[in-house]
Amino acid sequence: MKTILLIEDDADVRDNTAEILELANYRVLKAENGRKGVDLARKETPDLVLCDIMMPELDGYGVLHLLGRSPETAETPFIFLTAKAERGDVRKGMELGADDYITKPFEESELLNAIEGRLKRSEMFRKGFDRTVEGLNAFMDQARGVAALQDISKDRKTRQVDRKDVLFHEGDEMRHVPFLIKGKVRTFKINNDGKEFVTGLHVPGDFLGYMGLLENGHAMETAEAMEDCEVALVPREDLLRLLYRDRDVSMRLIHMLSHDVAEKQERLLQLAYASVRQRVAQALLQLHDRFSAQGSKELGVRISRDDLATIVGTATESLIRCLTDLKDEGLINTQGRDIGIADRRGLERVANL
Repeated sequence: MKTILLIEDDADVRDNTAEILELANYRVLKAENGRKGVDLARKETPDLVLCDIMMPELDGYGVLHLLGRSPETAETPFIFLTAKAERGDVRKGMELGADDYITKPFEESELLNAIEGRLKRSEMFRKGFDRTVEGLNAFMDQARGVAALQDISKDRKTRQVDRKDVLFHEGDEMRHVPFLIKGKVRTFKINNDGKEFVTGLHVPGDFLGYMGLLENGHAMETAEAMEDCEVALVPREDLLRLLYRDRDVSMRLIHMLSHDVAEKQERLLQLAYASVRQRVAQALLQLHDRFSAQGSKELGVRISRDDLATIVGTATESLIRCLTDLKDEGLINTQGRDIGIADRRGLERVANL
């Protein structure tokens, strides 16, 4: 049973609305002002908040602002109840992050349809979408159903990229954000000495270069195909609309982006404090977990020694010596460019020394 928090200062409206919701099989929590409503929301974490705008102590805008600052309630669908139909009030609420508004007096069907629609949509975005081009299309198509996003382009061009080709260079203007459909891509930065620092390893389902898009519209790293790839080109205007105009969509994008940021932070810590031997073991485990599912599990992952050296952050010669030691110890096996893990627990011990 879904729980709805109803915040309304008018006792008659509050009781009548609660009765409608309870008859529709919702559990209803009631608060007579905004401050009590915020306290109840933080305590109970409802599935949806239905809130009047004009209230004593704390108005609906204040309620929305405070709930949006709390991680527990930031994603909770929020619908305004308002006796005012002025465009300015509606616009202000939507800009603050409200999902919808209902003007009083309202029909019973109008109220229930709005609530059901918001709950279904919120559940869909929280669950997320498959990390495939079909999942991307489903995500974008669902977002296009929002009134503010109906002008999103339906045309997503695809591009074939050969191995070693560069999708974009650091500093390039990001007119499109590539979405990886097939293949593997590495992103890296180059220091003043010409040495490469690998910032990410990407598999199908990843967006590439979005950090630069959010920062200044220019790529913050270079992206190079590690094998033949296919990418979908998502116009940057589409992603920016998704991020800024709809809360459910922006939350889902933020979750996607934050995962990548956490990976980059972990990699920086490894480079700062781990030995070359540890970094090689860590890189092989990461590569195996990230890439081996696409190919033969017996062979593990296929990668050139030069590419692996840039991922580890060491010279190719040092990498080869370390791989030889790990092979002699029975932790890995190699066949040409293929590297497999023979003893995962042993390799994990090396990585965590």
